[in-house]
Amino acid sequence: MSEFTSTKPYMIMAIHEWCVDNQLTPHLLVEVNAQTRVPMAYVKDGEIVLNLNHSATKDLYFTNEAISFSARFSGASNNLYIPISAVKGIFARENGQGMFFEVHPEDLNENKNNDIEFSDKKEKNISSEVKKTTLKLVK
Repeated sequence: MSEFTSTKPYMIMAIHEWCVDNQLTPHLLVEVNAQTRVPMAYVKDGEIVLNLNHSATKDLYFTNEAISFSARFSGASNNLYIPISAVKGIFARENGQGMFFEVHPEDLNENKNNDIEFSDKKEKNISSEVKKTTLKLVK
């Protein structure tokens, strides 16, 4: 019997879509590790909360291995890369509804080589039109 793929990336995408469909602001809670690429100045206690609204991101792209997008922090554009294994939760800022996950240290080591594969897939992504890019840090 073959192994099934994880349901986690599908749940993340579904909650993101639910937030957008209901005019809510999707936020991602991420445990920062060596494979996670985020602006370290905004990391608190090893975690960062990111606004995943289409108006706050550019080239938002989901795969079963990672989430990637560009966002502005203090006016500077940053390319972010979040392995799915580092995602602790996705929720609506307005009401806190969403889904949270356990992050296991052994899961964080699985994605060491997914960077290259993910970058190749991102090149094929067709970006949607973005009016203004902003990112708000939620504490």
